[in-house]
Amino acid sequence: MISDSENNGYELSTDPDRLDVAAVHRWLSTDTYWARGRSREKVEETIRGSLTFALYDADGEQVAYARVVTDRVAFAWLGDVYVARDHRGRGLGTRLVEAVLDHLAPFRLRRVLLATLDAHAIYAKAGFTPLPHPEHFMVLSGEE
Repeated sequence: MISDSENNGYELSTDPDRLDVAAVHRWLSTDTYWARGRSREKVEETIRGSLTFALYDADGEQVAYARVVTDRVAFAWLGDVYVARDHRGRGLGTRLVEAVLDHLAPFRLRRVLLATLDAHAIYAKAGFTPLPHPEHFMVLSGEE
């Protein structure tokens, strides 16, 4: 959780019913390289199949989003991390990722993975490192 002393008016929630699904869809489908064009239906499906995390400003408006797919035993995938453009530069991405990892800590997962083209520094602050043996990993890509 983001504590009161450091939240600067932002509140973290893991309640999927509180999400502004329209905003999440707009952000992901129009302002990301990894989910551009993703349908509203697909966004809703990803929400239903994931642990969701959101930051809200002092007025209750959602300003950030992330989701995790996990078995809650050995593995998790962190994805769709997004901070609204007018709230960037305030450390919210780093704090959101740290809050996600705090939430996952009791599961004592063996591995949490993610993929990024341009946010390595944000994830490094939270302890992520490049894959030690990328040659051990493979991918089967399908349709978005």
